[in-house]
Amino acid sequence: MTAAALSHLTSSVSELRELSVRTRRLILETVHTAGAGHIGGPLSVTDILVNLYFNRLHIDPDAPHAADRDRCILSKGHSSIALYTVLALRGYLRVEELATFDAIDSRLQGHPDMTALPGLDMSTGSLGQGLSPGLGMALGARLGDRDFRTWVILGDGEIQEGQIWEAAFVAGRYRLNNLTAILDYNRLPQFGWPDSSGFTRDIPIGDPGAKFAAFGWNIVETDGHDHEALTNAFDRAEQHTQGPTIVIAHTIKGKGVSFMENDFNWHATPPNSDQLAMAVAELQGSLT
Repeated sequence: MTAAALSHLTSSVSELRELSVRTRRLILETVHTAGAGHIGGPLSVTDILVNLYFNRLHIDPDAPHAADRDRCILSKGHSSIALYTVLALRGYLRVEELATFDAIDSRLQGHPDMTALPGLDMSTGSLGQGLSPGLGMALGARLGDRDFRTWVILGDGEIQEGQIWEAAFVAGRYRLNNLTAILDYNRLPQFGWPDSSGFTRDIPIGDPGAKFAAFGWNIVETDGHDHEALTNAFDRAEQHTQGPTIVIAHTIKGKGVSFMENDFNWHATPPNSDQLAMAVAELQGSLT
């Protein structure tokens, strides 16, 4: 697929679903080849990224540094393989390059490096640090009289970081209606709080919408795996003019592969050959 300069593609729900399946398959195959990488988080954020890059963002893969492009920051940078895969399918790099993921001198490092790969708007990986540059980009757009929008994808574990709430306060203070955060709310971190039995698997933060609302944000809740619902949620975010919006996307860690779903053990465990074959068969079967 190709896109006109700084335009967004308009994909049908069926096309988006097919892209999501292809993305998940490539994520699993890539992590298997690398022998390292995250699985659970990338699979939970897949539909969000596919919907943004194929149905929402005003971008041009042939002009990745265009001044008026929409910005998109994957704050939960450990899910980089999901972003790399979507960027490859969108035309920012060749799909074959995914096979270099996490290798020495590869442009596709375990955490996104904006100095290495065109199409990345921010280097991320240290959790909690993506919303601050996002609000800076949004404020810069306002001061520079530009109409691009900034999107920041957050993980529910990382919003325990204090910097997230400092940024939330500032964004609300300046009523940055050109800023949208999306929370990948899969409710299953790698570790929870320590207790006598070890680490718990508690939901990392309860009712995040109420907490963001207290800072002046508009709250939109949606099914993070339903493309029609995601499209509607993103429409509502863009239509809100009184301040920033956060889309609380309810997701499932490991989505798409039944034996990986809601299992913290797949947070960062590469599948072996047999597991990969079973996962791919299940994904392909979901299209029939």
